[in-house]
Order: sequence, then structure tokens, then C-alpha cells
Amino acid sequence: MWRLAGTSVLRHLEALGWNPVRHPDRASGRMGDMSEIDGMGTERATCVLAPNPSAMTLDGTNTWIIGEPGAEEVVVVDPGPKDGKHLRRVADLIAGQGRRVGLVLLTHGHPDHSAGAVKFAELTGGGKGRGVKVRALDPAHRLGDEGLGEGDVVTTGGLELRIMETPGHSDDSLTFWLPADRAVLTGDTVLGYGTTVLEGKLGDYLSSLDRLRAFSADQDAAVILPGHGPKLDDPLAALDHYIDHRRERLAQVEAAVAAGARTAREVVEIVYADVDESLWPAAEWSVQSQLDYLNERP
Repeated sequence: MWRLAGTSVLRHLEALGWNPVRHPDRASGRMGDMSEIDGMGTERATCVLAPNPSAMTLDGTNTWIIGEPGAEEVVVVDPGPKDGKHLRRVADLIAGQGRRVGLVLLTHGHPDHSAGAVKFAELTGGGKGRGVKVRALDPAHRLGDEGLGEGDVVTTGGLELRIMETPGHSDDSLTFWLPADRAVLTGDTVLGYGTTVLEGKLGDYLSSLDRLRAFSADQDAAVILPGHGPKLDDPLAALDHYIDHRRERLAQVEAAVAAGARTAREVVEIVYADVDESLWPAAEWSVQSQLDYLNERP
């Protein structure tokens, strides 16, 4: 069976020429209007769109500046790639408001979100070795001795951000809840359009989606602020779409197995018969994660 032993799924798929806009699990994807994304947000959160549009990053990475109105300190979520102009632009926007960066948070460690974090922290904190802290679930992406995980509450500058672990897209994926704006910052767990790539386990991802759906309903969430693409003003509808999509695809795989398919390749030949064969390796990986999930079910 086709597996990705010891290598990043995303890097492997990119090497295969995989394009998520054409990927069978992103059939509904569309490139957005960048002018609508840059500067979007809520009362406390503002998006600064990184200039890294691509098949893998859609319109680019959404960097979020979050702060209480009138507060001197802000939190920056996902500084983005190591792009000097983008990092400087984020820093200048904050300085232009008479504010300073108190903390940097990462939704996960993929380089389009995290590669610029240390440089940005040093840029806004006074130079090399004197940067503000970068907190993340994965210790490899931290600057300083503070981690970030389930149940943590960030209160920099009077702000309140509650942290949830939502693995699936990656093992270290986090979601942030901004209660004052009833906003959910999902990183790449939920995107502004299309569906996301899974580097983690499907079972974990489905559990994360179910949890986010229940949480959003309970808290009356008003908006999803994603890691890529436009904000989503109907969180429950977006999460229902994501859950339905994954369940529908899983049912198709299960039906193919019932019809006699025994390997990921054989399932792909049935479920993705109408898809260009050049995309079958990516589809085969996706199917393998679903087969693993089915095999692990009691």
C-alpha cells in the first residue's frame, strides 16, 4: 500500500505536482478576492494577507493581529512565511496604531504559518535574542519556555483567547476562541473555502470537527477566522459542510471495500474513476487514511 513513511505529506504531494484546487477533495475550491481578505476581521482581529498565494496556500496565509480596543499590546497569530516585506508590514501596522507585539501564537507548525515567527518576534522585540515569545504546541516552533495547549488561556493586553487542541490537519493543530467577538480562529482545520489536507489521522480530524461544531453551537459562534481564505460568517453551516464532506467520502470508500477493493489503489480506481490519473497518488494517500480509520474502528 502507498504510504508516506518519514516524510511530510504536504511536501510529498507538492513533489508530485499536487494542486489542492484540482484535488478531488477540493472540488469546490475557488480562489477568492484578495482585496476582501486583506483587512477583514472583527472588532478585535484584523487579517494581514501574506503575499504567498499558491496551490497549497490558496490566496496566501492569513496573519491575524488581535487586541483589545485601546490596549497597548496585541497578539499576532501565524506571522506566516519568512517574507521580510510581509513581516515588516505587519510590524508597521501595529506600530502605526501606537501598539506593540506582546506575544506570537501559532495555530500549527507548517512553514506557511510559522517560518517567519522567530524573525518577526526579533523584529518587534528589539533584535536577535530579545524577541517576544512565540508559543506553539510543538516545542520545535517555540521561542521561549512557554508552550501552548488544551485549556490554556492567553490574556496578553487584557485580551482573552482560549486554546483548544484540534488535531487532524496536523498533529499539532490548535484552534483559538476569541469570546469577546464570538470568533473561532481555526488555522488550517477549517479553510475559507474548499476542504483541507490531512497530515494527521482521519479519526482525530473527525473528532475535532465534531467538537468544533458542538462548541460553536454552544457558544453561539458568529464567525470563523481561517488560516487561508475569507472569513466564514456562518460557522455551523461551514462545519456541517466539512463534516458531511468527510462522511460522504468515507461512505464511498467503505462501499468500494464492500464491493471487493482491497488496497488503496483499488479503492481509488473506483471512487476517483472520473479524476485525472495524475492525481491518483494524492487520492491514494487520502484513501489510505480513510482505510486506516475504518480498520481501527471497533
